[in-house]
Amino acid sequence: MSNKVISGFSSACVHEGHVQDPMYAHITPIYASSTFTYDTAEQGMHRFEGKEEGYIYTRWGNPNFTEAERKIAALEAFGLQDENGKDLVLKGILHASGMAALTTLFLGNLKAGDAILTHFSLYGGTEEMFQKILPNLGINSIIVDMHDLHATEETLKANPHVKMMYLETPANPTLQCVDLEELTFIAKKYNLVTAVDNTFATPYLQQPFAFGVDYVFHSTTKFLNGHGTAIGGIIIGKNLELMNGFMTKTHRLLGGNSNPFDAYLLTQGIKTLELRMERHCHNAMEVANFLEAHPAIERVNYLGLSSHPDFAIASKQMKHGGAMMSFELKGGLEAGTKFINRLQLCTRAVSLGTCDTLVSHPASMTHYGVPKATREQYGITDGLIRMSVGIESITDIINDLKQALQ
Repeated sequence: MSNKVISGFSSACVHEGHVQDPMYAHITPIYASSTFTYDTAEQGMHRFEGKEEGYIYTRWGNPNFTEAERKIAALEAFGLQDENGKDLVLKGILHASGMAALTTLFLGNLKAGDAILTHFSLYGGTEEMFQKILPNLGINSIIVDMHDLHATEETLKANPHVKMMYLETPANPTLQCVDLEELTFIAKKYNLVTAVDNTFATPYLQQPFAFGVDYVFHSTTKFLNGHGTAIGGIIIGKNLELMNGFMTKTHRLLGGNSNPFDAYLLTQGIKTLELRMERHCHNAMEVANFLEAHPAIERVNYLGLSSHPDFAIASKQMKHGGAMMSFELKGGLEAGTKFINRLQLCTRAVSLGTCDTLVSHPASMTHYGVPKATREQYGITDGLIRMSVGIESITDIINDLKQALQ
């Protein structure tokens, strides 16, 4: 990559992953090419055999993918060391979407007869994959309250076919947190693969590899891109031999590769990650305090508030409560619908992590495919509103919420 000395996270956001373009372009150009050429037949053979580095076919790799992959891997490893006391080195594989990345993660690590141990309140797409897709392949999921470490371990004792522990912390949309350190310790005792969805926190707020996990997953569509301009997903792993071998092969054969333009947009977005997250988090704390004190609000789920049941866990493994929250109005669904319709500045849309404040209704949007009884068991009621707090002026955000709640 380069010999630049990088000691700060923002510097890593800007400089990591970049290599000098052959034509000396300041910013890596968009390599809009489906295939790549060779100088000789021997060179092509060597690239296919893995004896020589170089690009072959964009489904297999592209300079724009490589820069984004290296940048995100460097951020997840920032300041961390491996078991030998050396700087942690990770490998990322960029995908066309978060769901494509999850598909590679699961199919690259599990086979028929295996099971995944996970918890309640997951992203709706992940939940549906566990319930509607993986069982057809002979891979089932077991849900346990992972706040109860004893129950978690007893479940593993009773189910030796569990091969993976999948954690989403903070979880979508209740902002539930689980203890990465304690759960990774238990997973290692039973030789489980551990994977963590770090989308809500980003590597700026939380680094799961510090607790010994095997994989980190991101929907790069969200805070990493930061501008709502491109879909993407990534898995980052610490077993380099596996990541460069079977996981890469799985990814290539499943065909869920990104594209050069989306990877380019992702790379540019990441450069301002720290700056954006600082403003997101500042605004979210102000909004959470405002909502918690408002007479029309029944409850607020925000990890920066001591009232959140997982406040202590979040404080242990996150730098800040983050930019995401959910809340419920006292009037339930009807009041929530009126509130959303009255918004003037905040944006009515699903997704999250963009510069503008996004407001959505999980029960009818992100979690519409999850049965109502299951949703409500997980705290996703019909009246729950999810908010991704943006980087606008905090005065304008609160004034919009205030008028919408009248």
